[in-house]
Amino acid sequence: MSPVSAGRQDSPAEHVTPYDRFGWSDSEVERLLATGKHEHELTAYFGAAEYRALRRLAKRCKRSSPAKGAPPVFVVPGIMGSQLGLRRAKPLPQDVLWLDPIDIGVGRLAALRLPPRAPIVPLGVVLYSYLRLKLHLRAGGFAPVFHDYDWRLRVEELGAALAQRIRATPGKRIMIVAHSMGGLVSRAALTQPGTDRVERVVLLGTPNLGSFAPLQALRGTYSVVRKIARLVSADTAEALAENIFNTFPSLYQMLPVSQRTAGTDLFDRAQWPASGPQPDPALLRSARAIQSRMAPGDERMCPVVGIGQETITSVSRRANEFVYTITRHGDGTVPAASASLPGARNHYVPVPHSELTRDPVVAAAVNDLLHRGTTKLFPSKWRSDSRAEARISDTQLRRMHTGKVDWAGLLPEERREFLQTLNEPPKLRLRVPGRRKSPRGKRP
Repeated sequence: MSPVSAGRQDSPAEHVTPYDRFGWSDSEVERLLATGKHEHELTAYFGAAEYRALRRLAKRCKRSSPAKGAPPVFVVPGIMGSQLGLRRAKPLPQDVLWLDPIDIGVGRLAALRLPPRAPIVPLGVVLYSYLRLKLHLRAGGFAPVFHDYDWRLRVEELGAALAQRIRATPGKRIMIVAHSMGGLVSRAALTQPGTDRVERVVLLGTPNLGSFAPLQALRGTYSVVRKIARLVSADTAEALAENIFNTFPSLYQMLPVSQRTAGTDLFDRAQWPASGPQPDPALLRSARAIQSRMAPGDERMCPVVGIGQETITSVSRRANEFVYTITRHGDGTVPAASASLPGARNHYVPVPHSELTRDPVVAAAVNDLLHRGTTKLFPSKWRSDSRAEARISDTQLRRMHTGKVDWAGLLPEERREFLQTLNEPPKLRLRVPGRRKSPRGKRP
């Protein structure tokens, strides 16, 4: 029996791994960075260059704490940006399942399947992706706090939980900086009562009209799913998609709307290829209404839209598979046309999706947007003349990332690189489509 199908549920005490032991809170890590303590462990986790950058920021924040009455800023991560796992009684550390490659390797990822078989809870954000942003906000005079959440669940459910936390937060002014799916959660929160104090919402690479990454995750062709499957000796990416990821309502709610799918209605199961992992029809039907469950764009919202990166921007059905078109009209994960939000103050940045929370110039722009609602660092209008494109099919994607990984045999640097590049899209050569030559003697 494979680890996925087995759904191994051993005692949490039997799975205390180094990733569990590195369970320091973000506040504790900030303190350690500022003081220089545990340098070896933090350098091993972040990498030497990242550690030095974070240490400089932490020391700067320690010298100049936010002024009394500084507006709180909720930093809301994207999908897969919060750690998930099981709580343990002290003195044991929390049992991190996502993202613990050791636990994944023995099949414990099956515990994330919905409906829940175990009391999975969020256990803090992925610090490599979001700590830089938090420190930049503190240095900018704000009082940022992380809002981690269980990204498997429905957007409206997660939005209600964020709204509840907003209502419980004192102060006249509240702000939000949200990355990727976190922007959808934030927009859902703004439909709830008691959120009128939210003055500004910065959306970093939010798939307001969907993204093709969730579609690929459901199909088992997404790079993250395929790389994770390399850690599990007896299962494929397709098996992980079919048995685990396809049970997450959030993935269905981020499917692209029909304007980006060449007429294919991705919310209709009958229009999916019969081969490969199949979606849950009930989750598809429920996800169709997600646009009506989020606040529309208005003057409070400031989407930061990534551009110039190789991004899947459309999909079509060919025979028994999907074929994706890749252009440079997006951030590598979310098409620019999906991240832009009508009625909001859009700004366009030549930065990849996963770097939107780590780029120092983007961080400066975010501080501008929170303070003034606009920034001069990036333009508010964008038009691309690039016609270069490439196409890739389900079949071709399934040939990628197939070899298994011996995690115990990797060097520390190799392990860190594996985890920090999970979301890296495939590299393809884009070409400008050529005009067809007319038959000799005939005019085009």
